[in-house]
Amino acid sequence: MSDFSPAAASPAPSQGPDERWRQTHLGRLMGSALRRFDARVLQLMARNVEVPLALSNLAARDQVTAAHVHITRHLALSGDRLTDLAQRAGMTKQAMAHLVDQCEAWGLVTRAADPLDARARRVCFTPTGLAWLQAFRDAVAQAEAEFRAEVGHDVATVVAIGLEAYAGGDAGA
Repeated sequence: MSDFSPAAASPAPSQGPDERWRQTHLGRLMGSALRRFDARVLQLMARNVEVPLALSNLAARDQVTAAHVHITRHLALSGDRLTDLAQRAGMTKQAMAHLVDQCEAWGLVTRAADPLDARARRVCFTPTGLAWLQAFRDAVAQAEAEFRAEVGHDVATVVAIGLEAYAGGDAGA
């Protein structure tokens, strides 16, 4: 566990400035934790026998990345327009289009006509994509259980409550 005490942040009198803050600030710790969590989820998905073999192999060879998980996290079961999907995932339309192209080639999603606008297309899960989504759900549940086992139930609960409050807060305030 990192030392966040104010005394640890101030430089020692005979040394230069303390640079540890660059490695231990909350943003860096949250980013590292997210990368670890996403890597574990992908690892679990690669081992899931319900995931089609080709997708398991892609995940096992690190071809499926946390970026691809954005589609899994953000695509509505009823489908979405690319612009809406990109906005929800916090990505540019072009970056999301690239991910959708890859996921479409892998058989996870398809593009279909939008019933509300003949000019627009909707990104929708395929049956394989829905199996992938279930594997994602199972992997997230297992990774969360592993997190709770590693840090303890009380700490995990406090972390979850804190992150939920922080994520729901107004960053500009």
